Amino acid sequence: MRLGINLGYWGAGMDGDNLAVAREADRLGYDVCWAAEAYGSDAPTVLSWVAAQTERIDIGSAIMQIPARQPAMTAMTAATLDSLSGGRFRLGLGVSGPQVSEGWYGVKFDKPLSRTREYVEIVRKAMTRQRLTHDGEHWTLPLPGGPGKPIKLTVHPQREHIPLYIAAIGPKNLEQTGEIADGALLIFPSAEHLEETAIRPLRAGREKAGKTMEGFDVCPTVPLALGDDVTALADVFRPYTALYVGGMGSRKQNFYNQLARRMGYEKEAAEIQDRYLDGDKDGAAAAVPHELIDSTTLLGSVERIADGMRAYAEAGVTTLTLAPAGFTLDERLAALRAGTEALERAGLA
Repeated sequence: MRLGINLGYWGAGMDGDNLAVAREADRLGYDVCWAAEAYGSDAPTVLSWVAAQTERIDIGSAIMQIPARQPAMTAMTAATLDSLSGGRFRLGLGVSGPQVSEGWYGVKFDKPLSRTREYVEIVRKAMTRQRLTHDGEHWTLPLPGGPGKPIKLTVHPQREHIPLYIAAIGPKNLEQTGEIADGALLIFPSAEHLEETAIRPLRAGREKAGKTMEGFDVCPTVPLALGDDVTALADVFRPYTALYVGGMGSRKQNFYNQLARRMGYEKEAAEIQDRYLDGDKDGAAAAVPHELIDSTTLLGSVERIADGMRAYAEAGVTTLTLAPAGFTLDERLAALRAGTEALERAGLA
């Protein structure tokens, strides 16, 4: 099992720290450094900045939002980043959520599965430098009846095949991801429930495409915090968990809430959501079960973190992306180093 690092969003007051974390991850031998985007910093700009100041670590978008860019633009960006980084780019894609898609980009959040499938088809075709044509439900290239003609990418990507990941949570999205992508970006992964909540539908998608799980990258992001008091460490992540389970979506459509329910927290997930959407964020955080936080994070001593890493590896994780917690740069760097030490103690390095 390999290790990755997730920088999250840029521009949150820790920009210099984030670069230092990326450089230290590069020095320690981490496999990939991911950057996110929502409605603040964009991922490609951050990744180009990180790539220019690191040497070996891969850079990846987790994610570039599908409603933010036309697929041909995404192919151009991927090819450019792969070239600038010397073949170190990984393209992670996702549909985002209804609030961001419709509220920020003005793109209707409908038919996310078919939209993602078409988007991936166009991106892959463009990156192979074929003349770009597509006749689908969501995109038609070139537009009919006008001056457009099939054209191809003018630059050569560093590699013939740039790894493509999809952020997936729901069973249908996971199955499609297994079918059309090279890897899956997961969030709130519980090793105990991973077979049911992720691996099984991913495997079904691979089988549909006539493939096995061999070579497919199962890549969850897991917060990591180093310390002696596991309960206190878990409490640090209560607002984070409550935000996603309670506030990332409406009562009818919240993918993270549905995931918590599939892990057996149906009653708790409902309470967290009710409290959060009613404006009681503190109450929502208090309602998050300790077990939910502990099972979806790596907390405690290096030895306890190593035990958690073994469980993830046995569950089928191939790249474990860490989000090291800490209020200071020294704390984040210490957590980063603890990750490599734990991997070695787990016998997975």
